[in-house]
Amino acid sequence: MNTIHQISALLKKDLLLERRQQHTLYGILLYITSTIFVIYLTLDDPDATTWNAIFWITQLFICINAVAKSFLQEAKGRMLYYYTITSPVAFILSKLIYNVVLMTIMSVINLLLYTAMLGNPTAAYWSFAAIGILGGCGLGLIFTMLAAIASKALQQASLMAILGFPLILPQLMLLVRLSKSAFGEIFNNGIPLQMILLLLAFDALIIVLSVILFPFLWKD
Repeated sequence: MNTIHQISALLKKDLLLERRQQHTLYGILLYITSTIFVIYLTLDDPDATTWNAIFWITQLFICINAVAKSFLQEAKGRMLYYYTITSPVAFILSKLIYNVVLMTIMSVINLLLYTAMLGNPTAAYWSFAAIGILGGCGLGLIFTMLAAIASKALQQASLMAILGFPLILPQLMLLVRLSKSAFGEIFNNGIPLQMILLLLAFDALIIVLSVILFPFLWKD
């Protein structure tokens, strides 16, 4: 079975597990709704800068809750079974694809709830929405790779925190800076193309690193 067929089969497996363990998905949705509702009760009508900052903080914690479980929930015996039926490249690519799709859906839900409860202070809403989805997918890629590394360590949570900070910090800074322009006149001249290309290059680098490094973890 070639790599594409292996990825397809692994994606179907993840979807089936998600359907059987719907409490996990509902728990994430409850987390999103309750977090935004608490922010609404606390701030009511935040200014644009606060709105933007809290959006990305929420996006980050949604990603941690939604994506980090992708490897941490895999039992050692199940990983041994995967080792006998699939390749490491197909396995990590299936996880990356699945979590990108998952974070796309969660980013849309997060943005819709923010708009409904906290208003819409942006000058270019659809451009901000595209940035939010792109940022959510990028964070999903990073935490998928971190979860893969942490799953082979004893102190999984602490290792993810140590490895995650230097990786997510530059991307978060870039996303916040890019999204700020959605609140001002500068967005009338279009999305800053260089920043978008830099984000895409960073995401591509994470994918390449995952494909290169994961086979070494796979053998452990």
